[in-house]
Formats: sequence, C-alpha cells, structure tokens
Amino acid sequence: MKTNRHIPNRAPWGLAIFGMLLGVALTVVVFAPASWLADIVSSSSGGKVLLNDARGTVWSGSAQLVLTGGEGSRDRSILPGALQWRMRPALTGLNLAISAECCTPQPVLLQTAVQWGGVKATVLDGESTWPAGLLTGLGTPWNTMQPEGLMKVTTTGFSATWIEGRLTVAGQAVLDANNMSSRLSTLKPMGSYRLTVSGGATTRLQLETLDGSLQLSGNGEWVGSRLRFAGEATAAPDREAALSNLLNLIGRRTGARSVITVG
Repeated sequence: MKTNRHIPNRAPWGLAIFGMLLGVALTVVVFAPASWLADIVSSSSGGKVLLNDARGTVWSGSAQLVLTGGEGSRDRSILPGALQWRMRPALTGLNLAISAECCTPQPVLLQTAVQWGGVKATVLDGESTWPAGLLTGLGTPWNTMQPEGLMKVTTTGFSATWIEGRLTVAGQAVLDANNMSSRLSTLKPMGSYRLTVSGGATTRLQLETLDGSLQLSGNGEWVGSRLRFAGEATAAPDREAALSNLLNLIGRRTGARSVITVG
C-alpha cells in the first residue's frame, strides 16, 4: 500500500524572504545618510574637498563645504553658509542640483550619463558667483597669494566627456574674476580677468585682462589628458614696485614680465 507524503510548498517563504531583502536594500538606498556622500567626495578628491557636518541623505542634504590642501595639510577654507544638494536617478545616470545661499541665485544643475567606456557631465546654462578666497584652502600657491574678489562662472551649452582617460569638451564656460587683490600686493584691486574655456575638436583656453594694473594674458589647449598653457603677466609702468612680489610668484620672471607655462 502506497503512502502519499505531503511535501510542503516552500515558494511562498522564498518570495517572502526575497521581498524582505529587496525592501531592506531599497530602504538603504533611499535613506542612505549624507555622510556616505561626504566620504565618497573626500576619497575621490584626495581629501581636498570635504562636506563637513553632512545632514540629510545622499539624495537630499546639506553640508559645510571645505577646501583643503589634502591629507596632512593645515590649509583650509570654508564656504559661507551651507551647501545644499538634490540628486535624482535618471535613465542613464544622475541629475544633480547644487545651491548655496552665498553664491547661486538659481541652483547649479548638472546631468551625468554613463557612456561606453566613460561618462559625460553636462552643466545646464546658468551662472553662479563664488568668493575667490575659497581657493586659499587648496594650498600652494593659493595660500601664499591669498586672493580676494569674486569669481563668476557662466556656462553655455557646456559639457565634458571622459572616455578612456581623454577629455572632450563642448560648449563654453567663462570665469570672470572681478576686482581681484592679493596679500602680496598693497594694490587693491589689482584688476579683473576672464578665463574662457571653449569646446570643440580641441579644448581651448584663453586668459585676458578686463581692466587693472596687473595685466594677464595667455592661451592654452587640453591635449588628451594634459593641459598646455602659455601666458604672461606684466604690470602697468607706474605699478611695477607694488606688483613685484606677485609677479615673482606667478611665473618665471624675465625683466618686467613673468612668463607662465603649464604642461
């Protein structure tokens, strides 16, 4: 006589466990603390960019932006007020909005997209203004120059693509450094300057003086993963003594000129 043994159906238990694990994973992703993002930013920047006192979540939070000279450096500068962010997943990457009371009339909007062999970052058209003194925290040479003034950044159709270590830029980004001064000179302000980054087959940089006694000029291009730049700094004839220390630091001094070479 055969006996039919009942074999319990384990599928519902398996689905329940899977659902529980999925719920836990989603909770971790959605409510991941802002401190996780702070750790990622610090690690990827070599400790030069810090998000101190990070609050909220990875997706929506705020922190105190601090720039430093890296691990072991005593140099640091703090952005006035809190830096806030809002991040949302997109089909191929992430959309990010960054705002700061001191510096962004409208949030800075970035879109990142993963591409084959690399990533593309797009900055939507807009402008923001940042204190030049923030650069002091990055160490040499900014800690010696201790710049003061305002830096306005304007972007138009600007995007940067990294594929296999090569940088390709489209559109234009303009940095206007207005009413700049330095502790190395008694002349305040020394002048206002514009650095333009233009994309295309070759990424080009142009430095020009808008006004002032310290005259800066130069041109450069981004080749592969390297920047090559050549320029010079000179002082108005009646301001050479007041700007001499700064000219010695900016580049290689040749008479009344200071030659600037990068790459």
